Amino acid sequence: MDSKPIIRFGLRQNPILTVLLLIGIIGAFPQQTRAAGNGSKPLILQAARVFDGVNMNTDYAVLIVDGKVEGAGPSRQVRNNGARIVDLGDATLLPGFIELHGHLAFQNVPRETVLRHGVTTVRDVGGPLLAPSGGDGRLRLLTAGPIITVPGGYPIPVFGQPGHGHGHGEVAAPVESVEQARQLVQHLVAGSAAVIKIALEPGGEEGASWSTGHAASPPPPWRMPSLEIVRAVVEEAHKLGKQVSAHVAEPKGVARALAAGVDEWAHVPCEPIPDELLDQAVQQGVRIITTIDTLSHCRGIHANAAKLASLGAQLYYGAEIAHTEIPWGIDAQELHLMAHLTGMTPLEVFRTATSKAGEVLGLAPLGTLSVGAPADLIAVKGNALENFKRLESPDWVMSGGKIVVNYFGR
Repeated sequence: MDSKPIIRFGLRQNPILTVLLLIGIIGAFPQQTRAAGNGSKPLILQAARVFDGVNMNTDYAVLIVDGKVEGAGPSRQVRNNGARIVDLGDATLLPGFIELHGHLAFQNVPRETVLRHGVTTVRDVGGPLLAPSGGDGRLRLLTAGPIITVPGGYPIPVFGQPGHGHGHGEVAAPVESVEQARQLVQHLVAGSAAVIKIALEPGGEEGASWSTGHAASPPPPWRMPSLEIVRAVVEEAHKLGKQVSAHVAEPKGVARALAAGVDEWAHVPCEPIPDELLDQAVQQGVRIITTIDTLSHCRGIHANAAKLASLGAQLYYGAEIAHTEIPWGIDAQELHLMAHLTGMTPLEVFRTATSKAGEVLGLAPLGTLSVGAPADLIAVKGNALENFKRLESPDWVMSGGKIVVNYFGR
């Protein structure tokens, strides 16, 4: 809870009254933050609908032991003599969502808030490089570290020069040569970067979230890393077992990213992109993180998303937590836009935020309710396939077998 009860009535003079009042206050709060599975009693969860990361099931149960899924299947087959059984009733149980594009560390977004609102894992792609953490009752956080750019290149004009992070930590790492680029990639990988991110952004796109509410200095056009530098980043990252995500928003950056062989676009581009470049991206197997909601004011975002989907692109849920107007948790509007613009079914959209996202991170079976997966689960009352908005405020959240939110009272 954000507010704390104020206790008066001269309690220092009456310790018994103090204890009784505290018991009453604690009992009035919803049941939250309890261990389940981590060295405690095994737990069997049942619900009217269980999405296991791939399929929606009925008459289904999930067994949690020591912070992991130990069994999942038809309710009659999931048994453990010592387990506590919790039936959530008319609810939807599913894996916690995985956010593939966030900026929590840079923008100081409270991790607990994000976790309580349905996102159990975040890949942070632009900010300080941090060791992987969480997954044990805390938000699981993986970071890319600062965005590779060149002196004066994005995101420096928007968020400031390195060394002047305004208390946020560094978001940009400029390089001036191929050798510097290779050394920076080596440094980031040694620091456990989840992915390598590079900016190919000349600026000036109308409606882009990075140009809204920020006073860019100098104004666009901004320098972009040369093709030789981008290729060096991709080659070095691949040699070290990492993939490269490129911030792209318009045709020049897109063309350079494709020529260098980047693995992922951090956004569906903001500006209209020629069909031949979109087709090339699909042919090269580029993975694309949607972020349609935060870029909804861009003139090309809707057409680009629809065209990419029609070509068979690999589209993945990503809302860019920390940007203006984006919820600090699951973004129902992003889910709606993905389904509306791409023709994906709700189940297909959910897969991109769970099982498929776990594969992107190289952490499968994270994002599923299969045996061996971390017990990161959320649940909402009713049918989540019919009402995405419920997911923004889950009635149940579990991280690594530890209950963080429980509004079911069971």
